[in-house]
Amino acid sequence: MPLRHKSAQKRARQTLKRTDKNKKYKVLIKGSVKKVLSSKEKEGAETEFKKAVRTLDRAATKGIIHKNKAANEKSRLAKHINKISK
Repeated sequence: MPLRHKSAQKRARQTLKRTDKNKKYKVLIKGSVKKVLSSKEKEGAETEFKKAVRTLDRAATKGIIHKNKAANEKSRLAKHINKISK
């Protein structure tokens, strides 16, 4: 169904732009989380954890993910880092 109204056309353009931006951020988040979980040494995991926290917080501020989801992910990663030391 073609979009006949100007406002509907603009809405469709905006949705495409926002979807692309959100996808890029979610890929960044997944990659940084995987780096933390795959690291075997505690020092490497901690540096990757700092980067992951930064991306999670930025995504939460921009509204790409919910702030509680960001907090849950950070908690899960911190638990993983604490297990490495044992």
